[in-house]
Parts: sequence; structure tokens; C-alpha cells
Amino acid sequence: MKEDFLALLQERYPKLSKGQRAIADYLTESFDKAAFMTANKLGRATGVSESTVVRFATELGYEGYPGMQKAMQESVMNRLTSVQRMEVANDRMGHTDPVTSVLQSDMDMLRQTCESVDREAFRAAVEKILGARRIYVVGSRSASAPASFLSYYLNYMFDDIHTVTASGFSEMLERIAKIGREDVVIAFSFPRYSSSTIKCVQYCRGAGATVIGITNSKLSPLAEYCDLVLLAKSNMVSLVDSLVAPLSLVNALIVALATAREEALAKTLDMLEKIWQENNIYERRADQI
Repeated sequence: MKEDFLALLQERYPKLSKGQRAIADYLTESFDKAAFMTANKLGRATGVSESTVVRFATELGYEGYPGMQKAMQESVMNRLTSVQRMEVANDRMGHTDPVTSVLQSDMDMLRQTCESVDREAFRAAVEKILGARRIYVVGSRSASAPASFLSYYLNYMFDDIHTVTASGFSEMLERIAKIGREDVVIAFSFPRYSSSTIKCVQYCRGAGATVIGITNSKLSPLAEYCDLVLLAKSNMVSLVDSLVAPLSLVNALIVALATAREEALAKTLDMLEKIWQENNIYERRADQI
């Protein structure tokens, strides 16, 4: 957290060199802005070299500048307003091509997610979902997108799916009123974390349900109330939340569940295909008829 980082700065301050103290002073005064600066840009802002910035991160106990920057970013992302997020993102992107900048950022999020997902937790999540009496999928505001996407495919495989994407806790509470110990909750939350989602998950956990959280960090407020946590990196692109990595993780979850329920799912899809064809649900090209 920010307070911990600043406490660390204060603790190490007497042992820092003159240049490193300049960095520490700048971070103390402009923490939210500095968290998204490159080592080179932070060096220019404080009048020191990039190598001094890197040594500063090492002095604080991080393996390098990326580690320190990640710690700072995770502590500030939930506090930035939409306008501040847009300003920070625009400052980071500068005059670069938005397509290149955004796609490269998303690819980096995918790489980090692939490296950080706990495979044991993932397998345990699949088993819990397969054995559930009812499945509740929770996600509000921008997180309602991956929640709705997951629910869409779960409905092909399970009989009792409840999608909870309301923005207010009172409406969420109405949807989860019957939740119990045999049920599973799959909840999504990313910066800026929705307070209604956290309250909803807290209620579900209190009712004895198994809670599977899909979030960006073990330090997120959602993770505190989860039995299993699956990490998917999320980055802000201007005022937009990048959900590419969370959606990719959802795809993996759907594939794993579909594989486990292959025989039953095949029968369901075969029945649906007949219904779709009879009612012209999907367009067919002339060469497909």
C-alpha cells in the first residue's frame, strides 16, 4: 500500500545518497503520478540518471525498477479518478500509435497472466464449479462484461446459473438471497474495485458459499473474501479498463469445464443446433447451404 511504501522511504531515507534522496522526495510529493513513469522519465523529473533510479529501487529491496513500479501502481490504481486515469494513460502513451500501444500493452498483460495464474487454484476452481448446486456469476460496472460472457457459456453446461451484474448492492442481494453452502460464486473485480461487488461477495462467504475470485492482485479487496483466487492482469488504457487477460482466463475456464462435461455438452449443443437451423438463428452463406 502507499502508506507502507512511504514508510519504507522514510525508514531508508538516512542511508540514501543525495541523488536517491531527490527521488524519494519526488515520490513522496507526487506518488500517484510517479508510479506510472518509466525509470528514464523519473530520472529526468528528479535530475538524476536512469541508473540512479534503478539503484534506488534495489536499495529499497526490489529486484529492479519494474518491481518497484509494479508495487507503486497496484497501490494507486484504485484511487485514481476517471479523469486522472485518462491523464496518466495519455501521458504514458504520448504521441505513439494507439493501436500499437494498446495491443502491445494487452499482450504484456496476457504474458504476465499466463505466468502468474496458480494452476492448482485453477484446477480446484474447475472442480468446485463442477460440483456446485447453483452457480452465481458476479460482476458489476465494467466487470459485468466478463461476468456476462462467462454466464453465457455456463448456461450451455449447467442448469442453475445466476448472473449478478447489478451496480447496487440491494439489487445484488435480491439475486443471491437463496445462496447456501452447496453453491459456488465466481466474482470479478478490477480497479477501480466496485464496493457493491465486495459487499456481495462478503455476504456470499458469510452464507457458506465457495467464492472464486478473478481479480488483478492478491492485495485486491475482493481477494480477502475468496476461497480461491485466479489472477488476471488488468491495465488501464485511458479511461478504459483492459479486460483482455481476464477474458482469456475466462476462455480457459470455459474450455476446462467443457472438456469435463464433454458428453452432456455435446447432446445439448446437438439439440440446440437443430433449433438454430430450424429458426434461422444464424446467417448461412450460399456455399454453406
